[in-house]
Amino acid sequence: MSLTSKLLTTFAAATLATAAFAQDIITVDDAYARSSGKTAKAGAAFMMIQNDGTTDDRLIGVKSDAAARVELHTHIVDENGVAKMTHVEEGFVIPAGEAHMLKRGGDHVMFMGLTAPFEQDATVPVTLIFENAGEVEIEIPVDLERNDAGGHGSHSN
Repeated sequence: MSLTSKLLTTFAAATLATAAFAQDIITVDDAYARSSGKTAKAGAAFMMIQNDGTTDDRLIGVKSDAAARVELHTHIVDENGVAKMTHVEEGFVIPAGEAHMLKRGGDHVMFMGLTAPFEQDATVPVTLIFENAGEVEIEIPVDLERNDAGGHGSHSN
């Protein structure tokens, strides 16, 4: 086996081990995505992220081919009582042994410039990027009919 082949094999094994480690520490449940309709240019995803590790972690980014831009967002209420969405560049802390809920009206994943409409029962491939655990790839089901404000339903990943 050549040195290049050995290096590629080692790199691939390390990458797979890191992904498996992230999946063991970070779990995602009750994920769903929605948009306001077939002509919508934006959509959002919501989920519960569980950190089963012994140290805090931080969701620092997200990527997906489903939109031109994908960001972590939250709602902030201004002095006039008006809620506005804002990009959260520092991400969201996921405390050790606890969960952080991404829900409607709160923290969420925002898709801007959708590459295709979100259609009921389709899935959206998303990579969550954590400061310590690395990348976690998930498929988020589209649920345009869901009416809750972030409660738990029957979806899980």
